[in-house]
Amino acid sequence: MKFSVLANDTKSSSRYGKISTVHSTFETPVFMPIGTSAAVKTIDPKFLQDLGIGIILANTYHLYIRPGHEIIHSGGGLHDFMSWNNSILTDSGGFQVFSLAKLNKISDDGVTFQSHLDGSTHFFSPELSIDIQRSLGTDIIMAFDECPPANVEKSVVASAVDRTYDWMQKCEAHLKKSKPLYNWKQTLFPIVQGGVYPELRKKSLEQLVPLADCGVAIGGLAVGEDKSAMFDIIEFMDELLPKNQPRYLMGVGRPTDLIRAIRFGVDMFDCVLPTRNARNGQLFTSEGIINISNGEYKKSFEKIDKECLCYTCVNFSKAYLRHLFNIGEVLGLRLATIHNLYYYNNLMLTVRNKIQSGDFDVWSKSYLKKMEHHRGM
Repeated sequence: MKFSVLANDTKSSSRYGKISTVHSTFETPVFMPIGTSAAVKTIDPKFLQDLGIGIILANTYHLYIRPGHEIIHSGGGLHDFMSWNNSILTDSGGFQVFSLAKLNKISDDGVTFQSHLDGSTHFFSPELSIDIQRSLGTDIIMAFDECPPANVEKSVVASAVDRTYDWMQKCEAHLKKSKPLYNWKQTLFPIVQGGVYPELRKKSLEQLVPLADCGVAIGGLAVGEDKSAMFDIIEFMDELLPKNQPRYLMGVGRPTDLIRAIRFGVDMFDCVLPTRNARNGQLFTSEGIINISNGEYKKSFEKIDKECLCYTCVNFSKAYLRHLFNIGEVLGLRLATIHNLYYYNNLMLTVRNKIQSGDFDVWSKSYLKKMEHHRGM
């Protein structure tokens, strides 16, 4: 994997760059659609590629539970399994083990947990997380980490920082000694922890950056902490993170969150919001959020977003999309998802263009001001 910065904003830390893997080259800042279980819900790979999506995210925990990484490996790896020709990043499964499992018990060796599906008992170690991701054959893989929630004692966060460092060392050592299962190298990202405590973030970063080949992830945010505290940490880390590696902010977020984080030098994002919210009838637009199930749209034959050129907006009215949701037609979920993915992807395209033209500072401040009164944006 290679990363290059091609343009910098002069009034913020925003930068325009490119990442190349063996499967694709894509521009940054980039939003990665969530394909948790080897599918971006309701959307086929061809649509994503036609939209210009160069990378998606899948999840180690979910693919381990169903259908199993051995099955995917026997099918030629995740790219072949889901017929996706561009890059894939996989989360390590750590966050899901802690957040989804019915019960879990942590030790220095790993985590014993019960499946959220059937209660069966499993054990994840750093080495197993790496082996699962090796079997999947994804381009960018995450180190197994401990991600505590926001409402825990500082001592718990400090312990998670130490354990995350120990596990990253194990992940790196195991990956280096393991024979590649495919004819490309997988790039391992460490995940910086430390909650909302600057001194713990600094410690975690100083431990992990020397182990990073080409990319560092910021984890442990958007887990229940105050949003102002989240951005204080992102701003704090901006000065400490290496400038020559991509920065990946995990699990964030809303459109305005992305713009604010980009101002602090973040390059990569993922979040379930555009796809999950679409399936609940919530659409991101240039004028804020629309809840398409509302009765006010029953006779509205306007476009969903007058400024949007996606397939949904060009061809269908608010009334029609509301009708599809009202009758439970799956086409409604697809059209809403198409729109939200287009909105996020087009937002990143605009960001990249504004950085290159030198207009990002003015544009981003205008965008944030416009959206500050739109709840959920």
